[in-house]
Amino acid sequence: MRFDRPNAILLDTNIVIYLTGSTTWKEDYLPLVEGKQFHISFMTLAELLEHNYQKRLSERKIQLMVKTLKQDHTILPYSEDICHRFAWIRSERRNKPISVPDALIAATALAYDLPLVTHNARDFEGIDGLEIITKYQV
Repeated sequence: MRFDRPNAILLDTNIVIYLTGSTTWKEDYLPLVEGKQFHISFMTLAELLEHNYQKRLSERKIQLMVKTLKQDHTILPYSEDICHRFAWIRSERRNKPISVPDALIAATALAYDLPLVTHNARDFEGIDGLEIITKYQV
């Protein structure tokens, strides 16, 4: 699956939180994502669900969050390609470990050929072919 490359971006979990919340980071990232097609990895959905379950939100509120997320973002599913890229990333980063969620998000960006918008660019350093968009370069 390919997208309108100049317009399509993959949002890291922290960016979704910033853009949907009332944090001070929202204003920093809005200019970087304005007019873009928002995509998120299935892993980002899982992380957001985990966060909401940890907060003990009601099932109704969690379902509303998912519905709203689906309206504003395309949720990209896992694939065999993502699994291979995940394994390659984790193998290549043996000396600088990367978390499973971050590796899955990076693998999703690579598999769908999308730039990744993140606040934590350092987490994704050294992944060949991964284009990072961030407000604060490291």
